[in-house]
Amino acid sequence: MQVWALARSLDALDSLTKEAGGDVRPLTFDAADPAEPERVAKRILESGVPRVLVNNAGIALSAPLGKTSLDDYERTMAVNVRAPYLLCRELMPAMAKAGGGRVINIASTAALKGFKYTSAYCASKHALLGMTRALAVEFAPKRVTVNAVCPGWTDTDMLQASAANIAKVTGRSHEEARQTLAQMNPMGTLIRPEDVAELCWFLASDAAATITGAAYTMDGGEAA
Repeated sequence: MQVWALARSLDALDSLTKEAGGDVRPLTFDAADPAEPERVAKRILESGVPRVLVNNAGIALSAPLGKTSLDDYERTMAVNVRAPYLLCRELMPAMAKAGGGRVINIASTAALKGFKYTSAYCASKHALLGMTRALAVEFAPKRVTVNAVCPGWTDTDMLQASAANIAKVTGRSHEEARQTLAQMNPMGTLIRPEDVAELCWFLASDAAATITGAAYTMDGGEAA
């Protein structure tokens, strides 16, 4: 099974490519650039129609509304909404023509509820969920399912950056900042990226053939 892995630099994919032993095909991709989705989609389609598209690039900016610049807003929307939209536009018709496929959009609990100081991020993730539902209805007759995964605070580079910012502002240690984020859900734990990947694997499988337009929360009970 061939998997295309996209990142801003090939160096970021080096360990993944080595671990996969040739099953991963690395490709540079800057989600903030509006021309990039068409370029990478063309490159991917040259080698065949993909069965699964996972849109998981994302950025999170935290600031009060009055301190959220237009550039911050536009970059957040570009990476979190425009890039997934354009990749879907370029790849989903080919998937439908080939007989079906799966699209999995990595959203957030911020697609389901509001969080203070993250108005641009919440707006982008709400938009991503709305897009998910609209495309699910449009492509259901064509056997292309579209679903969203909505994790809580997940132990990724994005979380590390948020914890560093909390530590800087509050004077807490980095580990104390991580625990603050973990305590935002009733289970008091951070979400593991591996668990998010397992859910994506299920949604990409034959067992999920009739699941579309869904928003799966993986948040330790936060949204409840």
